[in-house]
Amino acid sequence: MNVALGGTFDPIHDGHRKLFERAFELGDVTVGLTSDELAPKTRHEERYVRPYEERYDDLVSELEPLAEQYDRDFEVRTLTEPTGIATEAQYDALVVSPETRPGGERINEIRAERGYDPLDLVVVDHVLAEDGDIISSTRIVNGEIDEHGNLTPDREGRKRSRA
Repeated sequence: MNVALGGTFDPIHDGHRKLFERAFELGDVTVGLTSDELAPKTRHEERYVRPYEERYDDLVSELEPLAEQYDRDFEVRTLTEPTGIATEAQYDALVVSPETRPGGERINEIRAERGYDPLDLVVVDHVLAEDGDIISSTRIVNGEIDEHGNLTPDREGRKRSRA
């Protein structure tokens, strides 16, 4: 099975790792990594996004051990538009998070217009941080949590003082 997923992945966290692992469980994986031009347009909040090459290197470092573990191939391609690579005929499944499912549904509409079979949309639930909220790159960049969802020391103090 040919599996696609996409994102900015800056920084990579346990929620992303759960997406990657599910993709490799399903088949060979192609990850679309947002270009420097597209990345800011896909953010819900405006924030700094590291350059493509840095994100690419980190992504490959995360994917290589999974590919070996699952005996799968992988490829990283540049995304220049939000619907990205998954509108191409060769894919069977698209791994998405709950908030990116509508994008997956839009991709299936485009695929139908092109005469392609719909993708199996595989929704992977969020990974929750220590405080019960979702782990997100924005929360990490804002200093609220680390990549594993642990509250930063400053946030732990605030949490305790509210109790």
